[in-house]
This record gives sequence, C-alpha cells and structure tokens, in this order.
Amino acid sequence: MFDTVIANGLVVTSGDSVRCDVGITDGKIAGLGIGLVGRETIDATGKWIMPGGIDAHVHIAQPQGEGIVMADDFESATRSAALGGTTTVLPFCLQERGVPMRETLTAYHARARDNCYVDVSFHLIICEPTEQLLGQDLPALVEDGYTSFKIFMTYDDLKLNDREILDVMTAARETGALVMVHAENHDAIRYLTEKLEKSGHTAPRYHATSRPVVAEREATHRAISLAELVDVPVMIVHVSNREAMEQIRWAQQKGLKILGETCTQYLTLTAGDLDGLGMEGAKYVCSPPPRDAASQEACWEGLRTGVFSVFSSDHCPFRYEDEHGKLTPRGRTSFRWVPNGIPGVGARLPVFFTEAIHGGRLTPEQFVALTATNPAKTYGLYPRKGTIAVGSDADIVIWDPDREVSLTHAMLRDGADYTPYEGRELRGWPVMTIVRGRKVAQDGEIIAPKGHGVYLERNRSPFASRAERSD
Repeated sequence: MFDTVIANGLVVTSGDSVRCDVGITDGKIAGLGIGLVGRETIDATGKWIMPGGIDAHVHIAQPQGEGIVMADDFESATRSAALGGTTTVLPFCLQERGVPMRETLTAYHARARDNCYVDVSFHLIICEPTEQLLGQDLPALVEDGYTSFKIFMTYDDLKLNDREILDVMTAARETGALVMVHAENHDAIRYLTEKLEKSGHTAPRYHATSRPVVAEREATHRAISLAELVDVPVMIVHVSNREAMEQIRWAQQKGLKILGETCTQYLTLTAGDLDGLGMEGAKYVCSPPPRDAASQEACWEGLRTGVFSVFSSDHCPFRYEDEHGKLTPRGRTSFRWVPNGIPGVGARLPVFFTEAIHGGRLTPEQFVALTATNPAKTYGLYPRKGTIAVGSDADIVIWDPDREVSLTHAMLRDGADYTPYEGRELRGWPVMTIVRGRKVAQDGEIIAPKGHGVYLERNRSPFASRAERSD
C-alpha cells in the first residue's frame, strides 16, 4: 500500500517510455508496476508522467544597480515554476563587492527560507576573486554543497579579465567545482555601444546591434581556450547562435570537457522583437540578444545533436510598466541602461514542449533529458532529482500532451507584468506538479502552502573532479 499511486499514464524518462503506475511513499518513488494500490490514486489516463523540470539557470531577488528592482522574489518565482512544470530551480547568489560570500549566501537563504513552492539550490556568481575567496572560502563552500559558480566576461560590475578567469578556473579544478561562463566580449560591446550612442542610435533595438554574434563567438572560443589551458571543464551558458555553438562542438570533438546550454528565447524570439514602437522593444532586452531564424535552427541542431546538454530559461524578470524596471528613466536615454533580462521560468517547459514534441524536433525522451535529467546530472543532483526511479524524489509532472492553450501572462503568476511569449498557441500543458510526493499545482492553481520547497545541497558534478596532481 503506497501513499499515492499515479495510475494508467505513460511514464517518460530520458531512457524510454513505458505504460505503468508510479507508487509514492514518504515523498519518494517507491514502486513502478501495473496495478499498484495506494491510499490515494491519481488517474493519469491519456496523460504523460514525466520527471519534474529542473531550471538550472534562473535569477531571483538578485540585487541590481541603483533604482532597479528585480520583479520576482522566491515566492512568486517558485510559484510560476510550479505552475509551469518545474520542481527544482537553481538561482544565482551574486557576490557583492567587499562582502564575504558566506554573508551574501546567508542573505539569499533568508530570502528563500519558508517562501518556496519548489526546491532550490544556489550557484555562486564570482565577481571579486580575491585570494581569501579562492584559497579559503570557495573550497569550504564546495564541500558544503555549493558546487558550481558562474563568471562573466562582460558587464562593468561583473566582468573578469583573463588572468582572473584563469585563477577562478584553477580554484575550480582544485576543488572539483563546475564553472559556468557568460561568454561575450566586453570591450567589443563597449566599443559598439559608444559608436551607436554617438550616432544617436539609442532605441532598444540597438541592444542587439551592440552585441553581435562575433562578440559571443570570440568570447566562447577564449573561454574554451582558457579552460583547455587549465584543464578544467566549463559550461558555456545561454548560447544564441551557430558560430558559438560550433566553437563548443569543435571543443567537444577535440575531447575537451566543454558543455553547452541554450534557452527558450533563442529558439522562439529574434532581434526583430526588439524593434517595437517606443520602448516596447525593451521587453525583449537580454544578453546575448535573440538573433534570427537561422540562429534558432542552429540552436535546435545543438539540442538535437547533444552539443547542448541543458535547456534553461535564464529567467531574469523586470516589470515593464515600472520606472524601477524596463522603463527606468536612464533606460529611456539609451539601450545600454535598460535592465537586461526577461521572465521565463513558468513558460519554459510549455513553450519547449510545443516546439520540440509537436514541432517534431525532439523525442519525448530527449525533452526529459534536456529539461530534467541532464541538469540533475550536470549539477550534482542525480539520481535524487531528474528521473522517475525507485528511490528518487517524487518530483513528477503530469502532462496533457494534447491540451491546447493560448498563453497569457496571467497563467504564469510570476512577479513581472508581461511575458515575451504572450499569445503563443501551445499544445501540451502541465496539469499537475508534484514536489517530493505533494501536489503543489493542479489545473493552473497552487494547492500547497509556500514553504514546501527546501534547499538542496549538491554533490560535485560528475563532469568536474578534484585535481589529482599538482602542477
């Protein structure tokens, strides 16, 4: 007798699909078979039973520049995640200059504590790689389960130079952490931005012009080269185009441990979306920017062929009708001041399901791998998360694969006031989200109290291991 049985559905994992029941006890998957009996039975006839999504790239309640406020706190972001079929999110903890990383983490934990509907684990963002941080703080933090960190090659307040990147990569190699890289050439972007502004080209659409493919391609190649020099694996995040994707494929074919990620916006949006009237284009300002239809197809190719192993949202929400968001007064003077980022944690899986499954681009098994299993494996959560197997957490999403939905922002329930995917006609919708055996969302409503989500310590990534030799 199980606590709960999900019966009569098609169970889809990254490996195969099979019709069977799923038995849940004490928040874990306790049995798979036919005719299972539970104290509660959920009838999934005609539905697909999939592992809960893992969004490995989200920004929540992250401090911004003066006068700018991120739209989501942990309650609103994880609420939207649950409604969209995501059961675990990995937000970034941004190191603030002059503040010890432990102190910054304490603040993030306080923001998340008792406020989450789904489970949470933190990446670290390193923008001040001091000897104290790299030599003492990071090794201890990695041991405590903070096993991945992100570095930036652009943005004035975040970018690291090549020497600093090498130092961070060396620390990662010695501790067994995984490095994530935002790859864009900062000096090229600054050069183009200044030229555009001097010519009076300051509208949001010029954000895309200022961050061309070549700036992303060059930085991607440089990040790969630095990783090869140190002999450390890296994840190149939010890749937007063929040229950067082919740099990653080249490295992989060479035998380097280079991983790749792409996001919803690079499959569905283009630079043309930034060309709205007035400031409307600000809704689509993110970095790297969306490209063109050919770049979309290249990103699909990267997903289909395994160059990209992870599919994320890069959820980074700001309200549009808000002087503390996209319509900040400085942003009205130039695209360079428009807050970078778009909302997407709730829309990620439904939009991807439609385009991948019903678009005939990927199999259901590939969908699960990219949205759940691979992120769990990459970031040290597997097999607790990311699969439907005996002993794993009962993080399960029941999909109606044929439900037709016209997407509106009101369905997503995040803290923003718009979605860049407004009005998209979708086919396939998550009708129930279960986190560790408890129903959290059902038919568009949250049915569990906030605080059900817990913080997750993570193991080291299997792609990264502590150095076994000293150089």
